[in-house]
Amino acid sequence: MPRRALIVIDLQNDYFSGGNWTLVGIDAAAANAARLLAAARSAGDLVVHVRHENPAPDAPFFVPGTAGADIHASVLPTAGEAVVLKHQINSFRDTDLQAILDRHGVRELVIAGAMSHMCIDAATRASADLGYAVTLIHDACASRDLEFGDVRVPAAHVHAAFMSALGFAYATLVATDDYLARTRAT
Repeated sequence: MPRRALIVIDLQNDYFSGGNWTLVGIDAAAANAARLLAAARSAGDLVVHVRHENPAPDAPFFVPGTAGADIHASVLPTAGEAVVLKHQINSFRDTDLQAILDRHGVRELVIAGAMSHMCIDAATRASADLGYAVTLIHDACASRDLEFGDVRVPAAHVHAAFMSALGFAYATLVATDDYLARTRAT
C-alpha cells in the first residue's frame, strides 16, 4: 500500500483562460501538476483529485453542472484514482478525503493546485494538523490578485506570502524539478 499520496486540488476549468475566475500563472502550475501526476502514477503513489463545487445560487465560479467546475484536461484523473467532491474551502471538511488516505495507510502528502491563498492554504494546514507530513510543491500552485481596502496585492505577492507562512510551520516547500529529482533518487 502506498504511504505517500499526491493531492491535486481544484485545478478546474474556471481557473483557466476563458473561465469565470482566472488565476495568474495557472498554466505553469497545471503543467507542473501534470508532471507530478505522471511521477506519482509511475511510482505507484496514491493519487487523489479534489474538485470544488460551489452550491450557492450566486456562485461566481465552480457552479455545479457547468464546464467550469470540471477538472482541467491537463490533470484529468485516470481509472481508479479517487475524486473527492467538496463544497468548502478545506478539502477535509465534510468529505471522505481523510478516510481515503487512512484506508491506504498514507502518512505523507504532496500537495499541488489552487488557489494558494485559499484551498491550498486550508488543506495544507489541515493536513499538518491531522498529523500528515506535508510537502507543498510551490510552483504547482497558483493564485490571483487580491485587494485589501485600497491596497491591490499582486498575485505573485499573495502566493509568496502564503507559501512563506506555510513553509514556516506547516509544510516543506519544494519546486517541482527538485521534488522530481529527489523522488527519482529514492
